[in-house]
Amino acid sequence: MKILIINGPNLNLLGVREPSVYGNKGFEHYFEELKENFASIDLTSFQSNHEGEIIDKLHEVGFSYDGIVLNAGAYTHTSAAIGDAIASIKTPVIEVHISNVHARETFRHHSYLAKYCKGVLCGFGLDSYRLAIQSFTY
Repeated sequence: MKILIINGPNLNLLGVREPSVYGNKGFEHYFEELKENFASIDLTSFQSNHEGEIIDKLHEVGFSYDGIVLNAGAYTHTSAAIGDAIASIKTPVIEVHISNVHARETFRHHSYLAKYCKGVLCGFGLDSYRLAIQSFTY
């Protein structure tokens, strides 16, 4: 099984950025834990602050991987283009968020991606990624 985690803008700053919202653990360290816990899965990650690069990555793996875990960050609430890219591929996508977006600013309550995703997880901290990966193993 091959699963890709895609992280969008500003998620390269996890562990430093707003620890009261996103925690104090960097994604790289957490990703190593995920790889240990899911050793039988070919688990890779990709991060970009650029919308087009995220779309290109979705196109690249969207017909050959078994699953994509996508935390598009703020692009979730602004990018019809990423939503269109998800709709265009065959690989199922799970939208994840570290924080509970529904407990935050009103503009974060709408997702341009959710309609095209297998599911949405939010508010479980970094554990949202683990839960998304697990959902592909059932």
